[in-house]
Amino acid sequence: MQKGVLEPKDIGFVPDIYTHNQHLETENKSLKKDLENYKIAASKAKEALLKIQKERDFHRMHHKRVVQEKNRLISDIKRLKTHYASYEPTLRQLTEKYQAVLRQKMLTSLERDRAIGQVTGLQATLQNLESGHAIEVPVTRAGHKCKMNGGLEGPTQKTVQEAREQRIAYTGVVPHDPAKDPTKQLGKRYPKDSEFPVDTQVNPNLARVKECTRPLKSGLYKLSNTLRVHDLAVSCLALHPRKDIVVTASDDRLWKMWAFPNGNIIVTGEGHTDWLSGCCFHPSGTKLVTSSGDTTVRIWDFSKGECILTLEGHASAIWGCSWHSCGDFVASASMDNTSKIWDINSERCRYTMRGHKDSVNSIEFLPFSNTILTCSADKTLSLWDARTGLCAHTFYGHLHSCNHATFNMRGDTIVSCDSYGVMKLWDVRKVSPMVSIDAGPHPGNQVAFDPSGFLAHLVPRMDSLHWLLFSIFSYFQNSVYILMHYLLHTIKTLY
Repeated sequence: MQKGVLEPKDIGFVPDIYTHNQHLETENKSLKKDLENYKIAASKAKEALLKIQKERDFHRMHHKRVVQEKNRLISDIKRLKTHYASYEPTLRQLTEKYQAVLRQKMLTSLERDRAIGQVTGLQATLQNLESGHAIEVPVTRAGHKCKMNGGLEGPTQKTVQEAREQRIAYTGVVPHDPAKDPTKQLGKRYPKDSEFPVDTQVNPNLARVKECTRPLKSGLYKLSNTLRVHDLAVSCLALHPRKDIVVTASDDRLWKMWAFPNGNIIVTGEGHTDWLSGCCFHPSGTKLVTSSGDTTVRIWDFSKGECILTLEGHASAIWGCSWHSCGDFVASASMDNTSKIWDINSERCRYTMRGHKDSVNSIEFLPFSNTILTCSADKTLSLWDARTGLCAHTFYGHLHSCNHATFNMRGDTIVSCDSYGVMKLWDVRKVSPMVSIDAGPHPGNQVAFDPSGFLAHLVPRMDSLHWLLFSIFSYFQNSVYILMHYLLHTIKTLY
């Protein structure tokens, strides 16, 4: 019609079948496209299915392997249990053998001591025979009796005699009269050992207690001086028994002696390889003992200006040390649950005091006595006899670790403090607590009596910036000074 071939009147309606065919063709194309999409999705699903099947097979194999490993471990555990059970009788037998060996060792020691006593008695008899004094000592032998004819000694007897003399000279055993006690040795094994003084001495400082009947009053003291003497925390201080001198020890491994109260440094001691925990003056003031975390106790001589003796024997850090009033013995307390008594003259440990079940935190001699006071993290205090190294009394009552304990001047009362700030007063004669004061919640690190004995001072550790320990300076120029040392490396003086 556009080209002019057909007239409008000749044009009729387009048949429906044509439009229907076009519509079907369009739908066919759309379905073919959908079919292609479905084929692509089906191929992807097939690939995913194959992948999942492979993973399923892998996990099945892994599960079988885990089950096999589990069964193997169960069988190994059963076998080990059976093997361990087979050791029970062996361990029991070894324990019995060990106990039998200990008993045998004890019997051997007794036989050895008895033999040494007999040898000593024979030596004394021979010496008396040589000097013309005959003493009969019965010596019984198995099966027969031997009688020695005076003056008839062969070369074998002479050799045995010389060996015995050398042995006795080496051990330091002195001959004695065997008629009184044939097993007793009157000589010393260590000739340089010091003798403990008698326990009946009177403390000469008791006369000053009467002069100090008025106790210190709280709130009447003011800060007098602050001295910065160490680079690290000050752990302890000691006061010279005769002069206005103070020694401080610190975590910087040094101890310093300085004049009081101006603070001029007199001596600086170097030698310890770890922090210092305690220091104490010799009763004469000429020596100093220090204890350290390096497990050693050192003796310093001021006249020589150096360490003259290092005592080693503790297995862990040492918390404190104390001089005996005679000046010949030093006591130390350690984290290894033991305390030791050291003889300065023979330079050896005389006794190791065992009994505490936890770290021994402080140790102190009762002045002019052979009694030692210790306190421990096992919540107990103990009194020891320094002459034997044995525990005489144990005080029970603290519920927490006991950090420090000390005597009053008379020695009839003890004050102690624990890690929860509880302070207790103990009656030494009755071995029982008298007063318990809860000064918590902060730990109590140290306690001390004033010279009158009527006032006890407790030092709590409130935080890292508060004072850690303190001591009371005896009367200097008719004034009472209280020294405190801080974790801020300073010394403060109150008067």
